[in-house]
Amino acid sequence: MKLVIRLTKREESKALPILLRHSAGMVLPDRTYVLDHAAVKALRDAGVTYTELGSDASAPHLEGAGEGERV
Repeated sequence: MKLVIRLTKREESKALPILLRHSAGMVLPDRTYVLDHAAVKALRDAGVTYTELGSDASAPHLEGAGEGERV
């Protein structure tokens, strides 16, 4: 499961060493990250605070369309 989180500048400086060890996540503008659940857990365990913006569980799905199928 992937989570989208946003960090403050201060929290990002604490999070980067952890993320470099735990995740092959994606970095987006404005200190926004797409991370797997294990990386987010590592951040939480280290006391890094963040704002959760969403997850792949909450992503909209097209019913009746197969994966990779044109709609």
